[in-house]
Amino acid sequence: MTKELTIDSVYNAAFKLKTVVRKTDLIQAENLGDNIYLKTENLQRTGSFKLRGAYNKISKLTKEEKERGVVATSAGNHAQGVALTCKKLGIPATIFMPEQAPLSKVEPTRAFGAEVVLTGNNYDEAFAASLEYNKKNNKTFVHAFDDIDVIAGQATLGLEILDQLVDVDVVIVPVGGGGLISGISFLIKSLKPDTKIIGVEAENAASMKKSIEEGKICDLDKVNTFADGIAVKKPGELTFEFCKKYVDDFVTVNEDEIASAVLTLLEKQKLMCEGSGAVSFAAIKHGKVNVEGKKTVALLSGGNIDVNILSRIIERGLVKSGRNTTLSIELTDKPGELVAVSTIIANHGANVIGVEYNTIEKPNEIFSCVLNVKCETRNAEHEREIRQAFKEKGFKLI
Repeated sequence: MTKELTIDSVYNAAFKLKTVVRKTDLIQAENLGDNIYLKTENLQRTGSFKLRGAYNKISKLTKEEKERGVVATSAGNHAQGVALTCKKLGIPATIFMPEQAPLSKVEPTRAFGAEVVLTGNNYDEAFAASLEYNKKNNKTFVHAFDDIDVIAGQATLGLEILDQLVDVDVVIVPVGGGGLISGISFLIKSLKPDTKIIGVEAENAASMKKSIEEGKICDLDKVNTFADGIAVKKPGELTFEFCKKYVDDFVTVNEDEIASAVLTLLEKQKLMCEGSGAVSFAAIKHGKVNVEGKKTVALLSGGNIDVNILSRIIERGLVKSGRNTTLSIELTDKPGELVAVSTIIANHGANVIGVEYNTIEKPNEIFSCVLNVKCETRNAEHEREIRQAFKEKGFKLI
């Protein structure tokens, strides 16, 4: 096994992956900003970048290591990379995934022929179970991020970015365990050291940011984010060291910001991203990173979104961006009030999609009621205009 990450080892990985992975497009997102480029790993085979590291690692195993079979732990994307690699190379694979792992990630893993074990509430609990299993069965463990050969495979993305945009100024990368940003930051800082590398974590799963700030590896008590691909409580030892050395900054985005980024990418760029894949763009969209006048690449790391929650994510994104709003209006219970409300909304060009009449929200005022009106609006400014119009007409908004 490679003992240290080198430029040569990354070029070697890139050569090995030529016939396995796609060189994904780098798209200039002109309608999102003239200087914004999207690296579309959400369109990679298996739907994420993870195939790169998994294939590079497993293809370098000895004959004896391959014959023993492979064990891995994954929130879903590494699982598919390992499973597809093992199918191509004829290696048995057992993959541990959290019980809440999306079916959109579990079923393709099984379809590639891997045995899937669902256990634990998150990646870290599944990881602990996989280590216990491997003690008894002595198979070959393929770590999702804390492995030099895996990191070298992910680093091939850095080569592609520099080839596609030689004068790149900023590269923004999603961070879970840290394997992806470790590889990319090492490669790009080695070849173009003036490029800024920014890591993005979910606010409710910011284990790497906390670890860097405290100068030691931190284990979060819990993680809670729909960006399941980066829901990691504890970063790796190798990745922590790479991030300390090569990454310029870490920022976080909250659940609403991630949802609105998923929605914008879907609507404006026709790109389907899962939550973890969209956090890099969320950081740009919500001003977490200064990208003005800088050629900036946002790495969209995965597209394996759970369709069962897609509608909820879109709904959340619409609310965050001011496209959907609910107006709760206190009314006197008398004829003509509903007409007045409808007139204000119509005059301001909003579309009513739901109305709820509630007389019990104000139990102490017999002649009052609350009207909850759900509207489609253009943006947050449009929503503010409508609210102001109601206030000017003497209505009380709750």
